[in-house]
Amino acid sequence: MRLRPRQMRGAPPFPRTFRQVSVARIAVFNQKGGVGKTTTALNLAAAIAARGRVPVAIDLDPQGHLSAIAGVLPSSPEASVYAFYRDARPLSSLAAASSLGWPVIPAHIELAKVDTQFGKGPNVLNRLRIGLARDGLGEAGCVLIDCCPMLGVLSLSAIFAAERVLVPVSADYLAVKGAMQVDRTLNALSRVVGRRIERRYVITRFDGRRRMSWDILETFKARFGADLAESRISENVSIAESPFRERDVFAHAPASRGAADYAALFEELEATGFLGEAPGPAQREPLAA
Repeated sequence: MRLRPRQMRGAPPFPRTFRQVSVARIAVFNQKGGVGKTTTALNLAAAIAARGRVPVAIDLDPQGHLSAIAGVLPSSPEASVYAFYRDARPLSSLAAASSLGWPVIPAHIELAKVDTQFGKGPNVLNRLRIGLARDGLGEAGCVLIDCCPMLGVLSLSAIFAAERVLVPVSADYLAVKGAMQVDRTLNALSRVVGRRIERRYVITRFDGRRRMSWDILETFKARFGADLAESRISENVSIAESPFRERDVFAHAPASRGAADYAALFEELEATGFLGEAPGPAQREPLAA
């Protein structure tokens, strides 16, 4: 597998803009569904793994789409992250070896009960943060948390546990309105945690043939400035097909535009420090086929 980001000749390298952390915990979140949230978590984890690091993915969406793609969707809630919330099971004991080649802590439909069963007090909202620190997950890579598309206990728990938030936003008008709501939400939560929640917005389902996509791009640049990733994910059939095949886009169609776009996003996020400590020089050979 070879990850080939599209790069402009002579383009300057991305500056390192994020504070240094040894293990990055990243919540992939948007309050709107259908924006490529799970797809982005899937392919970013695959790119991290291809570089020789070991990502750990946590599926916090009761729909369990990431778990299903990874082939680890459990029949019982006892084998899912629900057991962490209900029974205080260690997260490390719930990590399943996936068909994708990196561990996934799977979801279960019972996760939908967390809001009503455990309330919204600080104990439950900080449980994931404490659990991740206690288990030391992601020390060989990073932790990616695929959030559910609503702002409830699960998503709040993920945001409080994460150093930073990645917000996929599709190139359509309603998604723009949703992203502005996410920004207001993150700003409000920043006051709660006592620091600005670091974030990156990434445009997905971009179609360069449509004037609306370019208009939305300009709107995002004006609204989010440096918080907007320069890389964007094009509308691409390979990206849509790969989850159906239970594969990431690099394994499914390595020469596709979709694979190139997600490789470019990975390179940008790694260079800016969004993904935590990058591998040392000995590990930084070109992403291998």
